[in-house]
Amino acid sequence: MPKMIQSFCRSEDGAVTIDWVMITALIVGLQIAVLLTPMREALLGVSGTIADTVTSAGSALQ
Repeated sequence: MPKMIQSFCRSEDGAVTIDWVMITALIVGLQIAVLLTPMREALLGVSGTIADTVTSAGSALQ
């Protein structure tokens, strides 16, 4: 049993996997940040248009 524990502690196989997971997460995070920044203004414009439409529809119903 102690030999198996020592072998597990010395093994570096999982380190490469963690490196790739971190690199992939960084790339995905950067892509999300880059894509959402220009889209923010468009989303604000669309939500404003929806709010105006709902307000005018509510006024017409009264």
